[in-house]
Amino acid sequence: MRIKIGDVFSVNISESEKKFFQYIAVDSTQLNSDVIRSFNRKYLLNEIVEIESILDGEIDFYAHCVIKLGLKMKLWEKVGNSNKTGELQNILFRGSRDSGCKPGEQIKFSTDWYVWKINDKDFTFVGKLEGDNIKAELGLVVNPYDVIERMRTGNFSFFYPDYE
Repeated sequence: MRIKIGDVFSVNISESEKKFFQYIAVDSTQLNSDVIRSFNRKYLLNEIVEIESILDGEIDFYAHCVIKLGLKMKLWEKVGNSNKTGELQNILFRGSRDSGCKPGEQIKFSTDWYVWKINDKDFTFVGKLEGDNIKAELGLVVNPYDVIERMRTGNFSFFYPDYE
Protein backbone atom coordinates (compact mmCIF):
# COMPACT_ATOMS: atom_id res chain seq x y z
CA MET A 1 0.00 0.00 0.00
CA ARG A 2 1.22 3.48 -0.80
CA ILE A 3 1.27 5.95 2.02
CA LYS A 4 1.43 9.71 1.81
CA ILE A 5 1.62 12.60 4.18
CA GLY A 6 -1.81 13.31 5.63
CA ASP A 7 -2.85 9.64 5.82
CA VAL A 8 -4.80 8.74 8.96
CA PHE A 9 -4.54 5.28 10.55
CA SER A 10 -6.72 3.38 12.99
CA VAL A 11 -5.06 1.28 15.71
CA ASN A 12 -6.88 -1.25 17.87
CA ILE A 13 -5.58 -0.67 21.40
CA SER A 14 -7.81 -3.22 23.14
CA GLU A 15 -10.58 -5.69 22.34
CA SER A 16 -13.10 -2.85 22.44
CA GLU A 17 -11.23 0.41 21.69
CA LYS A 18 -9.23 2.10 18.97
CA LYS A 19 -7.20 5.27 18.56
CA PHE A 20 -5.87 7.14 15.55
CA PHE A 21 -2.64 8.65 14.32
CA GLN A 22 -1.72 10.73 11.27
CA TYR A 23 1.40 10.63 9.10
CA ILE A 24 2.58 14.26 9.10
CA ALA A 25 6.17 14.43 7.83
CA VAL A 26 9.42 12.76 6.85
CA ASP A 27 12.29 13.83 9.12
CA SER A 28 15.59 13.99 7.23
CA THR A 29 17.32 14.75 10.53
CA GLN A 30 16.32 11.36 11.95
CA LEU A 31 17.07 8.75 9.26
CA ASN A 32 14.35 10.01 6.88
CA SER A 33 11.83 8.38 9.18
CA ASP A 34 8.08 8.86 9.19
CA VAL A 35 6.75 11.29 11.79
CA ILE A 36 3.30 10.70 13.23
CA ARG A 37 1.01 12.55 15.58
CA SER A 38 -1.14 10.33 17.76
CA PHE A 39 -4.48 11.52 19.06
CA ASN A 40 -5.58 11.14 22.66
CA ARG A 41 -9.25 10.19 22.35
CA LYS A 42 -10.34 6.55 22.46
CA TYR A 43 -13.24 5.31 20.33
CA LEU A 44 -15.25 2.10 20.35
CA LEU A 45 -14.08 -0.38 17.70
CA ASN A 46 -17.40 -0.28 15.85
CA GLU A 47 -17.73 3.52 16.07
CA ILE A 48 -17.72 5.36 12.75
CA VAL A 49 -15.56 8.47 13.09
CA GLU A 50 -15.17 11.39 10.69
CA ILE A 51 -11.54 12.20 9.81
CA GLU A 52 -12.00 15.90 10.59
CA SER A 53 -13.34 15.04 14.04
CA ILE A 54 -10.20 12.98 14.75
CA LEU A 55 -7.90 15.77 13.56
CA ASP A 56 -9.65 18.34 15.73
CA GLY A 57 -8.90 16.21 18.79
CA GLU A 58 -6.16 16.62 21.36
CA ILE A 59 -2.71 15.40 20.29
CA ASP A 60 -1.24 12.85 22.67
CA PHE A 61 2.29 12.56 21.27
CA TYR A 62 4.58 12.74 18.24
CA ALA A 63 6.90 9.91 17.23
CA HIS A 64 9.25 8.64 14.54
CA CYS A 65 8.37 5.21 13.18
CA VAL A 66 8.10 3.08 10.03
CA ILE A 67 4.43 3.21 9.06
CA LYS A 68 4.72 0.63 6.25
CA LEU A 69 6.05 -1.94 8.71
CA GLY A 70 2.97 -1.54 10.92
CA LEU A 71 0.76 -1.94 7.84
CA LYS A 72 2.64 -5.07 6.78
CA MET A 73 2.25 -6.48 10.29
CA LYS A 74 -1.50 -5.58 10.21
CA LEU A 75 -1.15 -3.54 13.41
CA TRP A 76 -2.99 -0.56 11.93
CA GLU A 77 -5.01 0.31 8.87
CA LYS A 78 -5.33 3.39 6.72
CA VAL A 79 -8.75 5.02 7.07
CA GLY A 80 -8.38 8.28 5.17
CA ASN A 81 -6.29 11.33 4.35
CA SER A 82 -6.34 15.03 5.12
CA ASN A 83 -3.95 17.82 4.17
CA LYS A 84 -4.59 19.26 7.65
CA THR A 85 -1.33 18.14 9.35
CA GLY A 86 -0.84 20.79 12.03
CA GLU A 87 2.01 23.15 12.90
CA LEU A 88 5.15 21.16 12.06
CA GLN A 89 7.66 23.92 12.83
CA ASN A 90 6.97 23.78 16.58
CA ILE A 91 7.45 20.04 17.13
CA LEU A 92 10.58 19.40 19.19
CA PHE A 93 12.38 16.08 19.64
CA ARG A 94 15.17 15.08 22.01
CA GLY A 95 17.90 12.50 22.29
CA SER A 96 20.70 11.77 24.73
CA ARG A 97 24.31 11.30 23.70
CA ASP A 98 24.88 8.93 26.62
CA SER A 99 21.85 6.67 26.23
CA GLY A 100 22.45 2.96 26.49
CA CYS A 101 24.78 1.25 28.89
CA LYS A 102 28.35 1.67 29.94
CA PRO A 103 30.01 -1.53 31.11
CA GLY A 104 28.52 -2.31 34.51
CA GLU A 105 25.97 0.52 34.62
CA GLN A 106 22.91 1.92 32.95
CA ILE A 107 22.61 5.69 32.57
CA LYS A 108 19.36 6.53 34.39
CA PHE A 109 19.53 10.33 34.19
CA SER A 110 21.30 12.25 31.45
CA THR A 111 22.66 15.78 31.29
CA ASP A 112 23.95 15.22 27.75
CA TRP A 113 20.88 16.07 25.66
CA TYR A 114 20.39 17.39 22.15
CA VAL A 115 17.18 18.62 20.53
CA TRP A 116 15.94 19.18 16.99
CA LYS A 117 12.89 20.08 14.96
CA ILE A 118 11.69 18.20 11.90
CA ASN A 119 14.24 18.52 9.08
CA ASP A 120 16.72 20.64 11.05
CA LYS A 121 20.13 20.67 9.41
CA ASP A 122 21.80 19.80 12.71
CA PHE A 123 21.02 18.61 16.19
CA THR A 124 21.37 21.33 18.85
CA PHE A 125 23.34 20.28 21.93
CA VAL A 126 21.68 21.63 25.10
CA GLY A 127 23.26 19.58 27.90
CA LYS A 128 20.75 19.54 30.75
CA LEU A 129 17.12 19.66 29.61
CA GLU A 130 15.47 22.85 30.83
CA GLY A 131 12.58 25.11 29.89
CA ASP A 132 10.67 24.16 26.73
CA ASN A 133 13.22 21.45 25.95
CA ILE A 134 11.69 19.35 28.75
CA LYS A 135 8.52 19.09 26.62
CA ALA A 136 10.47 17.62 23.67
CA GLU A 137 9.34 14.18 22.51
CA LEU A 138 11.78 11.30 22.55
CA GLY A 139 13.17 11.24 19.02
CA LEU A 140 14.15 7.60 18.53
CA VAL A 141 12.72 5.73 15.56
CA VAL A 142 10.45 3.27 17.35
CA ASN A 143 8.94 0.03 16.13
CA PRO A 144 5.18 -0.38 15.58
CA TYR A 145 4.70 -2.25 18.86
CA ASP A 146 6.23 0.70 20.72
CA VAL A 147 3.76 3.07 19.03
CA ILE A 148 0.85 0.90 20.14
CA GLU A 149 2.23 0.60 23.68
CA ARG A 150 2.47 4.38 23.94
CA MET A 151 -1.08 4.75 22.60
CA ARG A 152 -2.35 2.23 25.18
CA THR A 153 -0.42 3.30 28.27
CA GLY A 154 1.04 6.75 27.61
CA ASN A 155 4.60 5.39 27.84
CA PHE A 156 7.09 3.46 25.78
CA SER A 157 8.00 0.08 27.28
CA PHE A 158 11.75 0.38 26.61
CA PHE A 159 14.25 2.13 28.85
CA TYR A 160 15.76 5.48 27.92
CA PRO A 161 17.51 7.92 30.29
CA ASP A 162 15.35 10.50 31.99
CA TYR A 163 16.29 14.16 32.48
CA GLU A 164 15.73 14.48 36.25
